[in-house]
Amino acid sequence: MTTTPPFAIDKPAIMERLGGDRDIYAMMIDIFLQDVEHNCSNLLAASLSGSAELLVREAHTVKGLLATMSDDHGAELALALEMQARQGVMDGAEAKAQGIVARINEVAAVLRVSER
Repeated sequence: MTTTPPFAIDKPAIMERLGGDRDIYAMMIDIFLQDVEHNCSNLLAASLSGSAELLVREAHTVKGLLATMSDDHGAELALALEMQARQGVMDGAEAKAQGIVARINEVAAVLRVSER
């Protein structure tokens, strides 16, 4: 059984990705936190919709958000779901989406208490 590594914010990596701009860093965290519920519900709805095209779009969006926050593991989970949907395979999509939603919520919990 594989264990999921806990999310730990890597501020230096995020700051490097954002060109060292602290204002953009704070804004990105705020945007991530404001959109958590929306992104989670969209991903779950897409996983239940039966539309592989919709699931590709939502998984891709979430992958980018998690990658921006330097969550390599979460981004990998979202990429796997995106690639599965690109192949038109919807089997197990809901369970995978639920796992990604749990990861998004974990990231959000860490970001809520992080220093901006």
